[in-house]
Formats: sequence, structure tokens, C-alpha cells
Amino acid sequence: MNQPLKQDSLENSSSFELTTVLIRVMAIGAGASVANLYYNQPLLVDMAQAFQVSPSRIGNISMLTQIGYALGMFFFIPLGDLRERRKLITSLLGAVILALLAMAFAPNITILELASFAVGLTTVVPQLIVPLAAQLAKPKEQGRVVGLIMSGLFLGILLARFVSGIIGHFWGWRAMYLIAAGFMIILLLLLRTYLPKCDPENSQITYPQVMRSLGQLILIQPILRKTSFMGGMLFGAFSLFWTTLVFFLKHPPYSYGSEIAGLFGLVGVVGASIAPFAGRLADKNTPRFVAGGAAGITLFSFMILGFFGQHLWGLILGIILLDLGVQSAQIANQTQVYSLLPNAKNRLNTVYMVTYFGGGALGSALGVYLWSAWGWQGVCWGGMSMVIFALIAWGSMKKKS
Repeated sequence: MNQPLKQDSLENSSSFELTTVLIRVMAIGAGASVANLYYNQPLLVDMAQAFQVSPSRIGNISMLTQIGYALGMFFFIPLGDLRERRKLITSLLGAVILALLAMAFAPNITILELASFAVGLTTVVPQLIVPLAAQLAKPKEQGRVVGLIMSGLFLGILLARFVSGIIGHFWGWRAMYLIAAGFMIILLLLLRTYLPKCDPENSQITYPQVMRSLGQLILIQPILRKTSFMGGMLFGAFSLFWTTLVFFLKHPPYSYGSEIAGLFGLVGVVGASIAPFAGRLADKNTPRFVAGGAAGITLFSFMILGFFGQHLWGLILGIILLDLGVQSAQIANQTQVYSLLPNAKNRLNTVYMVTYFGGGALGSALGVYLWSAWGWQGVCWGGMSMVIFALIAWGSMKKKS
């Protein structure tokens, strides 16, 4: 049987304190790096026009980015239990800089697709930062700390759409990826300066053993299985919506360009600003209760989008509730997952987040298909269906969990 990893030496140091400044640096790092995955969404129409390809072909950009991200988490995040965390994070940032430059200079759609996959594969820094923050936090503050880091992450997702929409409109989509590479250089220097060195004490366990232990965790942890599936379905619905929104806004009654489509990312900031309260609720109540309520909000958001999405007020309200629901559920789910095995947070996070972004890739692909076949109503019904599957998984969990 695989031997468990000991807690990192930094966590065992009584002199170490997870300060507010460090939490903020981690939140900035999570948000700035995860943004790389979402710059493409408001720019898909511009990319399609540049390479003269169909919406279904250009939709591969979002899908391949998320598939790459899921695979990157599967292969790289377990290294967080084996390697010094700061060095691992900065090495991955160096790799993502190269991938972003490949996006900026892609001469054709095939190279753009490959570069998009590479961006996803190497942009796994947030999923090293989140379990590190949870590990360093006091047990009674885990929900609050995870909530703050996840708020930074979600703000990065939402602001990425706004920033890329504006930059794409004025300077073109290639400029966005050049600027993103510059952001990552700055972030590399920032995290290299502020992140503490965190060496794992036990170097005897090997990478193959860690990878095999992922399967063991899935088999022996039913809460991990169900929570991961729930998260994957919710994020699938989230990705389904945001991948197709730019196509919806391009047509009547809106007829908006990429710069306006990006502005809708700011609407979701309202939901992200409320989401940290989900972490506090998860500390005081059961995370399962918070996750179920958040999934209910997500289902309601798709109802509003389906019935009233043709009206600006309905679209805005639906986006606020969608982001609030998905983000709150994510915080509650991760708080629950991290509590299962304190000495295996990175491996637990690997299982959860691979499933999470696997659901996101499925949602992106499904969204493009539903938009092409049935338009906006097909998108909304697809989103509701994924949320219903998430609620079924939530209902199958025992209340005592």
C-alpha cells in the first residue's frame, strides 16, 4: 500500500503564519494565471474571421484549452506532494509564457489549436496555489482562506473576458496573447519573491506511486467521486454558457462586437464578490448544504436566461446568478474535498479538478453543438440538464457528510 505523505516542512514550522499579504499574493497569482484559459472566449468570432473557419471549428479553441488544463492537472498537480512548491510553480509559469507566445504568432488554425492545448496544459498554477493555501491555513479558517483564493481565481476568469474583449477590439486578438505573456513574466517574478519555500519532508514516495494512489482515492472516497462529478457538471454548464455567449451577442436583438461581449464578464464580478461568503458558510455549516443551495441558484439562472435572455435585464441577472451559484458551489465542494485527507490535498485536488475541467471541456463542446443545432434555447436547456445531473449527485451524498 502506498505510504502517505507527511505534511510539508513549512506547515510544521510553528514560526510560520499565513498572513493577509500572502493570501492576497496567492489570490492574485491564481486569478492572473487562470485568466490565460479564458482570454479566447470573447475573441472566438475574431479568430474565426482571421482564419476563415466555421463557429464549430473555432469552438475547438475553448475545448482544447480545457482538455489541456485537465491533463495538465492530472500529470502536474500530484507533483505538489513531491516537489518544492515554489520552484514547481515558477517552472510552469515559464512554460506557459512560451505557449502564450505561440498563440500570438500562430500562422494558421492548426497551430492555434495546438498552442491553445499547450496553454491549458501549462496553466495549472492556480491548482497548486489553492491546496497550498488550504494546507497552510488553520483548520477552522480553511473555508475562508479557500474562499478568498477562489474569489481571486474567479475574478481572473471574469476579468479575462473583459480585458480580452477590449484589447481584441482595439489592437486585435494577437495583441492579447502578447500582453498575457508579459503578465506572466511579471507574475513569475512576484511569486518567486513572495511565495514561501515549501519542501516536502518525505521524498521516498515516487511519482508512479502517487499516480496510482489517485485511483485508490477514487475507489475509497465516495464523497470525492460525487463531489467531483457535481463540480464537473456545474462547470460544464458554466463553460457551455460562456463559450456560446459571444455568438448569441453577435446576432439580433443585440448585435454586439467582442468589446461589448467582454464587458459582460464584469457583470459576473458581482457574483464573484459575494462568493467568499460561501466559504464562511461552509466553515459554520456543512459544505454539502452550501453546495446544494448554490446548485439550485445555478439552475434558476438558466431558467432566467432561457425565458428572458432576449432582454438585457434578464441576461444580466442570469449571468450574476450563474457566476454566484457556480463559484459558491466550487468553494463549498473544495472545502469538503480538502477535509477528507489532510496529507493528500494535492492528489484530492487533482481528482476533483480534472473532473471539474473535464466537465468544462464537455460543456464547451456541447455548447457549440447546441448553438449550431438549436440556438439559444438549446444552449439554455443543455445548461439546465447539466445542473440537474449535478443536483442528482448532490442528493446522493449522505447528509452527515
